[in-house]
Amino acid sequence: MNIFVWILAICQALLTTGNILLVAVTGLIGQEIAPSAVWTTFPVAMQFLGLMLATIPASLIMGVTGRKKGFVLGNLIGISGAILAIFALTQQSFSLFCCATFLLGIGIGFGMLYRFAAVELCSQGQQARAISAIMAGGVIAAIIGPSLAIYSQDWWPQQPFIGAFLALLILYIIALLLLLTIRFKEARLAEQNHLAARPLIEVITSASFVVAVMAAVVSYFVMNLLMTATPLAMHHHGFGFAQSASVIEWHVLGMFAPSFFTGRLILRIGLFPTMLLGLLLMFGCVMVNLLGTSFKHFVVALTLLGIGWNFMFIGATQMLTQSYQLSEKAKAQAVNEFLVFSMVAISALSAGWLEQTLGWQVVNYSALPMLGMGLVCLVYYQYQHKKQLSSEV
Repeated sequence: MNIFVWILAICQALLTTGNILLVAVTGLIGQEIAPSAVWTTFPVAMQFLGLMLATIPASLIMGVTGRKKGFVLGNLIGISGAILAIFALTQQSFSLFCCATFLLGIGIGFGMLYRFAAVELCSQGQQARAISAIMAGGVIAAIIGPSLAIYSQDWWPQQPFIGAFLALLILYIIALLLLLTIRFKEARLAEQNHLAARPLIEVITSASFVVAVMAAVVSYFVMNLLMTATPLAMHHHGFGFAQSASVIEWHVLGMFAPSFFTGRLILRIGLFPTMLLGLLLMFGCVMVNLLGTSFKHFVVALTLLGIGWNFMFIGATQMLTQSYQLSEKAKAQAVNEFLVFSMVAISALSAGWLEQTLGWQVVNYSALPMLGMGLVCLVYYQYQHKKQLSSEV
């Protein structure tokens, strides 16, 4: 595969490492400086709000200026967010910290397009493997992220969580330097102007687009809901920060380690079986969470959640790239990212409130309707696919 795909994979690893840092500390920071318990995960929600609001502009900006300039802009916004977070924590300002996580979310929103850029850099037939390579960068993040979250607490003894954002700042600077070395195929942007693009409504109402978006929404919503609430639930059940960081580490390994073979699995058994398997694993996560609250329950459940998300999200991404033409990619990707991460923002905001007011079991029960919707969408996709095949015979 193209060497630049692997450099993008490293950038994705750095971005994901930063995301793990944020997952590990942001809810706890909210618990420490929020004006009330209800606002504990509001900084997390602001992060995903920023991500959501960045999705459409990020795709459209890259459609005009190219991938490199768009990624550099997003990275600079992320750097500014990390700096503001450090300042906010020195001032113990909850409002400034929320502004900082909002900026970090915007930066992450630009970075979420790495997987689409990787598809554009690879040769025909290598798309699934390119997406998997990008996602596999998260294995590095799974190892480094929780360790950074723990050890960075010693970097600034007066306020332990400042060290996490110093680490985040370093990660973003390294990613920026790597991005500057990549040669994206920007010439394709000129080519797309000569292709006839379908109306946007026609693109986004196609069966493959709708199912791809719904699968991504369900997988990300449920994953983020349970992941965000887990450190809070563990804290309420008497576990320490190091233990919750360890559970997050297993979760992120589950999210990204399968990426080494998910692309081949899709090629071998198909999109529908792979995504269905992912959905069943996410159901399994909820069941394990409902069975108990020991350390082993949290580890097993969050690992299942990560693997299930991997199968669902990589499958949804590949399905999405097959639902539009090159001339339609900027708008189609923008709509997808906006819909996915608007729902993720809702899950982040509701996670803290549900866990604080109604408890850990209710958090898990609330994931079941979304998983049920995902199952309906996948069955519908398979029905339409078989119907299309039979009509072609």
